[in-house]
Amino acid sequence: MKQIKRIMAIDPWLIKSDKIEKEDRRLQESLTAIGNGYMGMRGNFSETYTGDHHQGTYIAGVWFPDKTRVGWWKNGYPEYFGKAINAVNFSPVKVFVDDKEVDLATSDVKDFNISLDMQKGILSYSYIFEGVKVSVERFFSIATQQLAMFAFLFENVNGQEHTVRTASILDADVRNEDSNYDENFWKVLEAGNEADFSYIASETIPNPFGVDQFTVYAAQAFAGDFEKKASDKAAAQVTDVYEVHLDAGETKSFEKRVVVLTSRDYENLEAIKAAATPLLKAVAAKDYMAHYQAQVDGWAKRWEIADVQISGSDEAQQGIRFNLFQLFNTYYGEDERLNIGPKGFTGEKYGGATYWDTEAYAVPLYLALADTKVTKNLLKYRRNQLKAAIHNAQQQGLKGALYPMVTFTGVECHNEWEITFEEIHRNGAIPYAIYNYTNYTGDEEYLAHEGLEVLVEVARFWADRVHYSKRQDKYMIHGVTGPNEYENNINNNWYTNTLAAWVLRYTAASLKKHPRPDLEVSVEELAKWAEIDAKMYYPKDDELGIFVQHDTYLDKDLTPVAELDPSNLPLNQNWSWDKILRSPYIKQADVLQGIYFFGDKYTMEEKRKNFEFYEPLTVHESSLSPSIHSILAAELGMEEKAVEMYERTARLDLDNYNNDTEDGLHITSMTGSWLAIVQGFAQMKTWDGKLSFAPFLPSAWTGYAFHINYRGSLIKVTVDSNVKLELLSGPALSLEVYGEAIELDSKYTIAVK
Repeated sequence: MKQIKRIMAIDPWLIKSDKIEKEDRRLQESLTAIGNGYMGMRGNFSETYTGDHHQGTYIAGVWFPDKTRVGWWKNGYPEYFGKAINAVNFSPVKVFVDDKEVDLATSDVKDFNISLDMQKGILSYSYIFEGVKVSVERFFSIATQQLAMFAFLFENVNGQEHTVRTASILDADVRNEDSNYDENFWKVLEAGNEADFSYIASETIPNPFGVDQFTVYAAQAFAGDFEKKASDKAAAQVTDVYEVHLDAGETKSFEKRVVVLTSRDYENLEAIKAAATPLLKAVAAKDYMAHYQAQVDGWAKRWEIADVQISGSDEAQQGIRFNLFQLFNTYYGEDERLNIGPKGFTGEKYGGATYWDTEAYAVPLYLALADTKVTKNLLKYRRNQLKAAIHNAQQQGLKGALYPMVTFTGVECHNEWEITFEEIHRNGAIPYAIYNYTNYTGDEEYLAHEGLEVLVEVARFWADRVHYSKRQDKYMIHGVTGPNEYENNINNNWYTNTLAAWVLRYTAASLKKHPRPDLEVSVEELAKWAEIDAKMYYPKDDELGIFVQHDTYLDKDLTPVAELDPSNLPLNQNWSWDKILRSPYIKQADVLQGIYFFGDKYTMEEKRKNFEFYEPLTVHESSLSPSIHSILAAELGMEEKAVEMYERTARLDLDNYNNDTEDGLHITSMTGSWLAIVQGFAQMKTWDGKLSFAPFLPSAWTGYAFHINYRGSLIKVTVDSNVKLELLSGPALSLEVYGEAIELDSKYTIAVK
């Protein structure tokens, strides 16, 4: 059985511990990260911590085009690798009690507790040091997105008099852990200590790629019972020192309020500073409880629709809420210039940029839990980058548009050849998201306008990327990497071929439904697409009854994962890349990803045979893997496997399944726990615009409930001994439950089957 590492306690709404995890501090920092869509921070202590940890503060849309370093340059490589960069560290508040500084790595502190309240979006921790209890709360406001609040309470608990001093710092001397040669990406433009606040402004260093430089301005102001003693300005820091006297039994408060503005929203530094002044005044006009209550109310509104309630398993309950909480910390759709980074605001791995994960995994969740404009913003993000996608295709010597594997602007900035050149299935996920949006909402407007512009160019790419095999009279796609990244440069990946043909077919059908003469798709071009679709090659094995992952896959040594010595796992941390590539082991759903996408096209027997063949060969070392397997297992009636895969996706980070959560959370895959419950256990389907459910209740649970928005109606689904559907708002809906057609106009109940 897979080893897990669980350092935080089980609680339905809290991520908590009574221990400073000095050996696993990075893991604890990842699990207690917070954000508000505009900016975020790992769960770093404000106080000094001299032990090993990863200091990380990130601002949405702020990045740097770092140099691509490869030994042998190949035509078509991107010029740079884009990465989210560690920005000004505005959390530090050094704490001194009677001139002794708190160092949470080495100081003798007692009664330590840390707790992330997911219901309220507030991180708190406390400890006792030298007779003073220190209680800290922080949150990134979802009411005022440019605001981060840090509140301290100091309570005298030993009856002796104490002097407490704080030194609040804005530090622009920051580094990325993944930078080349420890480069610094920032230069300080200006810093100052004003009467009511201190500030620092820094700008990303120049780059040779024509990418705009970013300016980040941070200002700190203060409230509470402390008296200001001094201010200081250094090369890349500003500091404000405050002090208070604590008599026996007294409690005193100290607040640090930080506002952060960037050049993404303002023309220059002067404009930023002009905007900061009224913002600081507005923040100062409210006391702490007013800001606190706005945070609580904002999260309550989100949870009112998004919460999934599970009874009978606090582990499962904590998992789904943690994932939803971190997703909404990262993205809530307010800014169409943004997308969902794989690590969100919790780390630097993967460059922090946009992947195909958004379209394949996040779109279904946001369609159901947020206003449709949120998903439309995700689609517009790609439409706005169409010219860059055309550039990417041209870099490969191909027609049409190739959407990137990794990007901030639409230009590919991933520098591994087997990904950049070959993992082109991503180019089908963007059209699939357009289909998903249109099918789910019934709104054809986007498809008819911006959507078709994307579809046509992507279809042109696929029509050029295939080649014709005269020997077999089939169209093929060679030299690809499928979703299973543990195989590179393979031929005729079933999933990629299936997706490519579907794009051609869907684009042609959409053009017929919504004619667009301005897109200049000729009769000859349409005929070519139809020919490719009709003659696409799909590897399959009739004897096994499966779709073959790619040519020659069945020639491998197909030893199941269960027969490996557990010490080999995870493979990517124990085997050489050469050994992995030669093995049969599958990183994530590949053939099964296609069956999930187009589940109405395959029989239950086809699904069963493919699942039973491929799942035992899958190591699930991609965070995207467990959810797809859970959904398909649920449909096939494999309850034990469905629940196992749900637990893995729901608690992937909480239990550190893949031994890599210290690098940051797996944000985009966090949608998987919701998908596993809603599309898996509840079997919600929307094929051809027809909503249906066929729920089952896991034997270890006593019930679960969730909401979905569907075509203007809000529905609550409750599953216990019965299935209960409630129409909470919107027009009546025609749908199916266990294959029976019903009209939902208020409430409907049927026994679980």
